[in-house]
Amino acid sequence: MTQDLVAITDLGDTRPDVRGFGYDRAAVTPGIAHIGVGNFFRVHEAIYVDDCLHRPGQSDWGIIGIGLTNSASGQAKAAAFAAQDHLYTVTVQAADGEPQTRVIGAMIDYLHAPGDPGRVLDLLASPAIRIVSLTVTEGGYNIDEVTGEFDLQNPDVQHDLGSPEAPVTVFGYLTEALRRRRDAGTAPFTVVSCDNLRSNGDTTRKALVGFATAVDPDLGAWVDARVAFPNSMVDRIAPTIPAAVAQSVRDRTGIDDAVPVTTEPFTQWVMEDRFPAGRPDLDQVGAELRDDVAAFEAVKGRMLNASHMLLVYPSLLAGHRLVDRAMAEPDTVELIRQFLRRDVIPTVQAPPGLVPEDYAESAIVRFANPSIGDQLERIAGDGASKLPTFHRKTLALLLESGGDTTREALVIAGFRKYLRGVDDLGREFQVSEPHLSEADVDLLRSDDPLDALRAAPFAALDLAAHPDFVATYRQVVADLDGKGAAATVHEILQR
Repeated sequence: MTQDLVAITDLGDTRPDVRGFGYDRAAVTPGIAHIGVGNFFRVHEAIYVDDCLHRPGQSDWGIIGIGLTNSASGQAKAAAFAAQDHLYTVTVQAADGEPQTRVIGAMIDYLHAPGDPGRVLDLLASPAIRIVSLTVTEGGYNIDEVTGEFDLQNPDVQHDLGSPEAPVTVFGYLTEALRRRRDAGTAPFTVVSCDNLRSNGDTTRKALVGFATAVDPDLGAWVDARVAFPNSMVDRIAPTIPAAVAQSVRDRTGIDDAVPVTTEPFTQWVMEDRFPAGRPDLDQVGAELRDDVAAFEAVKGRMLNASHMLLVYPSLLAGHRLVDRAMAEPDTVELIRQFLRRDVIPTVQAPPGLVPEDYAESAIVRFANPSIGDQLERIAGDGASKLPTFHRKTLALLLESGGDTTREALVIAGFRKYLRGVDDLGREFQVSEPHLSEADVDLLRSDDPLDALRAAPFAALDLAAHPDFVATYRQVVADLDGKGAAATVHEILQR
């Protein structure tokens, strides 16, 4: 530990500009298990719960984090959390003004599942756990993009079907825990997806019921009838934290935190109020409990998330690595505006009180925040799952109406070229596509650009059957290869 720093567990010695937690953490008991303790969970759900713990009568809603990744980084994360009693700092970075840091105490334990699957199953089967929340990425739900059903042929799923006591997938853990609860006469927990999926609760139900039915049809029917899966919409930017940023947080706060996170001021959580086993007072700390979650999901997915994916590939290819640097290019901002105003807003159904044009401008302001330092490589990763999630509806409507598909063609052509991992300046960048099969990679890297349209992320739309789209797509592919991403975007904006 650096001499000038104090341990995060010694909150009495922190600087006065750092907010500690104002409740008796020793009295907090677990009520929530969260699977997938990434940066987003730590700046989103954990903060809402931490705010609840400041309220009377909420001390039985502490969180136990669960990590499923069997890797050196997964083990290191578990060790880091344990070394500082599972505390960590969150720093909110506004575009202007001083950063604001607080210490989060809502996560009272963290279990690394590969090291002790039995302990995780015991926890999930415990009556104390009434909510299990998930951030396992869009691709983690194992839904086949073509059939729309849970993929039982996945190797990890096959492993879990044969080894229920030592699962490796989230649905293996949830199913075995629910089987134990059913057999013991314990009420099921509520499953809350916090991933960027349309109808994420419905998707989670489909995945879990699909897996449970493969284990035991009666268990599958019980899960379908008894387990609640409220749909939710989540929103907050949570960048990866480079070592230099982590050190700057430590230097500024005086706290020795091995796992700090930073985020933007904006945060939103909209969800259905379907929690048969109870829930924290989330509606009293800023979460919105509503019946029209689907409308919020549509706006966020088709506008904010889709814009992220639209800007990321040409920006990476043009040589940028940070979102705010890409947004400093006027063409990037105009590309997003044209996409939202021409392609999305005319067909999106916004919920009452939300003005799509204002939402579009707020997204641009958020992306351009220079204090966040969000990484294009982070956003680009797992495009195979994100692209159909955020772009399929808009592209389908444009094809149906005979609209201009140029910007959608740019997304697909950009993704295809992104997989090469080299920008237009000859510099390499990281490509992370864990949910692309080898067959799909071959299609996307084929010399014939039309082969990419048959890859899993795009196959369901049968794009090759639309001559106008094919012509537009071929032109964009040729322009990206011949002129580069920056020139291609500039020419698209002039059409």
